[in-house]
Amino acid sequence: MPALEKLLDQISGFVWGYPLLILLFGTHLYLTVRLRFPQRYLWRAIKLSFSREREGAGDVTHFGALMTALAATIGTGNIVGVATAVAAGGPGAVLWMWLTGVFGIATKYAEAVLAVKYRIVTARGTMAGGPMYALERGMNAKWLGVIFAMLTAVAAFGIGNMVQANSIAVLVKESFAIPPWITGVILTVGTAIVILGGIKSIASACEKLVPFMAIFYVLGCLVLLAIGWQTLGRTLASILTGAFSGQAAVGGFLGAGVKEAIRFGIARGLFSNESGLGSAPIVAAAAQSRNPVRQALVSSTGTFWDTVVICALTGLVVVNSGDWQRGLNGAALTRAAFTDIPTIGPIILTVGLLTFVFSTILGWEYYGERAAEYLFGVKSVLPYRVLWVLAVMVGAVVSLPAVWSFADIANGLMALPNLVSLLALAGVIVAETRTHLWEAPDQ
Repeated sequence: MPALEKLLDQISGFVWGYPLLILLFGTHLYLTVRLRFPQRYLWRAIKLSFSREREGAGDVTHFGALMTALAATIGTGNIVGVATAVAAGGPGAVLWMWLTGVFGIATKYAEAVLAVKYRIVTARGTMAGGPMYALERGMNAKWLGVIFAMLTAVAAFGIGNMVQANSIAVLVKESFAIPPWITGVILTVGTAIVILGGIKSIASACEKLVPFMAIFYVLGCLVLLAIGWQTLGRTLASILTGAFSGQAAVGGFLGAGVKEAIRFGIARGLFSNESGLGSAPIVAAAAQSRNPVRQALVSSTGTFWDTVVICALTGLVVVNSGDWQRGLNGAALTRAAFTDIPTIGPIILTVGLLTFVFSTILGWEYYGERAAEYLFGVKSVLPYRVLWVLAVMVGAVVSLPAVWSFADIANGLMALPNLVSLLALAGVIVAETRTHLWEAPDQ
């Protein structure tokens, strides 16, 4: 295992080298400018996202599609991932993560435009879309679509399943001495019950779970920041200076340079909000929308809530606690920060992570299932669901220290074909935006 961990860490370092970071962040910036700063439509998009009315062909409402996408993105990346970024890249990583979210709004918007435009109706009468269909139907590059679908179907077991189950099982064991197998059984049974009903069942569960878990966790973070308000000024200063000058060694912290701040900030930002990854547009394609732009606006708000709000709050809490200077990392660092709320702090963190994890497992099952169906047809859906449920249990009870590196690698590899489609079809995205937003803003 140590040799495997070292190998995966080296591969992750290669995949997340400067070329991918420049391509990813560059795509965010390019689409932001090319689409005339779609972030300015954020308030309109937020209002539209709460619509539950059927307005066109699709399987779920705007709200249902957004909640399913948020369910998949709001997970351990928002809690454990942020702490990992701070531990490895210093406080400055928080700013790079936040900027990835701000500019990633444009990329999330663009992904959804293509997903709805190139979606199809399957033999089962449901909608199917995502980067694989954009690559096949928009670029006539089915081979790239196949590569993306293969990466998605396999990578889902890491980023959307075992990483999630393992994180919550470890936290529950350390906080309340509950054996991992009990946590695994609860997660496994709950997952099986929901996913057997398909996208409508998943969306229904997420509509109820996501708003509760997000508000609950955000309130916990605000309480922590209120408790530590006296050091918030120094915290913000360390985040800003650390992003561009690195962080000197303090206490048990070894110190991090600008390269580490940028690398881990952007990498964890993508892990959290998935802008550019190509996963969220898979569920965006299922939305009932009368044109691609309306659902794209709704989808873009997912990055705002996930990174610009929730990740930023976690980052502030973690840095403001000062526990990152003691050499703590991951869940241990976040748990230490939340102990500043006497008695109920660990409970808030555990409930938050448990709901985040469960919702992410549900959302990513749909992504992986759709990718498998693209590759092997409808006959692959049931076997994929069975494997998915089994993997939840495995992730909860087996120590998987190399899973984070595997998830980073999978993220990077998935992003490549998706970014190719976004750049190659940017003209199509602009044309749809001009027709349905710039020239006809009330469409």
